[in-house]
Amino acid sequence: MFIVHVFVHVKAEQVEAFKAATIENARNSVQEPGIARFDVIQQQDDPTRFVLVEVYRTAEDPAQHKETAHYARWRDAVAEMIAEPRTSLKYNNVFPGEDGWDSA
Repeated sequence: MFIVHVFVHVKAEQVEAFKAATIENARNSVQEPGIARFDVIQQQDDPTRFVLVEVYRTAEDPAQHKETAHYARWRDAVAEMIAEPRTSLKYNNVFPGEDGWDSA
């Protein structure tokens, strides 16, 4: 598994619109064969901050995700809602193993 955490700071007046657009993108994203999970999480003490937790089956799948029409709609829709450029960190899955069980 290949995991990406995307950090997004949204303008305060755009939080609800951002949530709606991002949930729609997530609903479509989980239908992609290369996406195992797509979480949209909102920070409790600062509701303008979000993390998108994208779990891909392979390291190549994020590029395929960015080629979809729903990603392009989301990217364009939220462009003016974002307070600062989004950032991301990439991770490799350690546990559970590929089969869902601890392989140790």
